[in-house]
Amino acid sequence: MKDIVFTRKRQCTELIIWGGCFLFSFLLNLFSIIFYGTEWKELYTQLLWVVCLSFFFYFVLLFFRLLYLFVFSLFSSKHRR
Repeated sequence: MKDIVFTRKRQCTELIIWGGCFLFSFLLNLFSIIFYGTEWKELYTQLLWVVCLSFFFYFVLLFFRLLYLFVFSLFSSKHRR
């Protein structure tokens, strides 16, 4: 059976992508606090939901990245006969 290896560069890339998703979720939380006029303590009390939302965004992005990779590999010139 072949081992699957994630290089250090791939790990850093995935962490940066997740960090971007976390930042987007955090800014979304900040926007909702300002828009709805709630208390600022929700910035840290709702942090668990921000982390969950960032994982959701990460997996949605992962789905579209894998879909793109699959479609691109179907139409790639290497796989044509």
